[in-house]
Amino acid sequence: MVDNSEEFKKESKELEDLLKELDKYEKIQQGINNESSTENLQDLGEIKEIINLLSNTVETPATTTESVNNYDELVKSYESLKYNFNVVTKFTNSSNNPDPEYSREGDSGFDLRAYLSESITLKPLERKLIPTGLRFELSANTELQVRPRSGMALKHGISVLNTPGTVDEGYRGEVGVIVINLSNASYIMQPGERIAQGVIMNVVGQRITKLIKTETLTETKRGDGGFGSTGKQ
Repeated sequence: MVDNSEEFKKESKELEDLLKELDKYEKIQQGINNESSTENLQDLGEIKEIINLLSNTVETPATTTESVNNYDELVKSYESLKYNFNVVTKFTNSSNNPDPEYSREGDSGFDLRAYLSESITLKPLERKLIPTGLRFELSANTELQVRPRSGMALKHGISVLNTPGTVDEGYRGEVGVIVINLSNASYIMQPGERIAQGVIMNVVGQRITKLIKTETLTETKRGDGGFGSTGKQ
């Protein structure tokens, strides 16, 4: 009979890591609060119970072999389940532009388009607030970041002035993009043009963190070194 004790120790560590990841998804699902998230939370509870049972198993040859086999089944169940943990982001679109969408599989961001009745001209170093016609309802513990498009920045010097712009979870107004022309030439912006990208990000905000005033801070090796204190090379 094969001795799986070392393998079991390795799997036990992976179980701990898996449990931490499940805790993260559980918080996300609690913030969504819909029928799908309720089912996901129930599945999560069952998987976490199995993890706790496996983590506390007495390491005898028989139970170790059984635990390793159960672990393999657990991982398969988790892999199929985790793709259901989708963060839901709702939006309305009052513009005549296409709805925002992820263009390709694996994309981090979606395009934000200019909601304009006619073209506008951005002079060198000029900035303007461009409406998008989009409003968002974000899931708990997420934010919408407004970032420049790399092609616009490289080819035309058009960027987002306050990059990344932040749209808070509780904001329900229209998203506007503060664009700036960093080039030496004027730029004509057309209605419907893709001017920025939106990225949904997890954030440690008011729901999670607490600000505590204190008289002293823990000392570190770095201390207050900043602004190029480590040199250029």
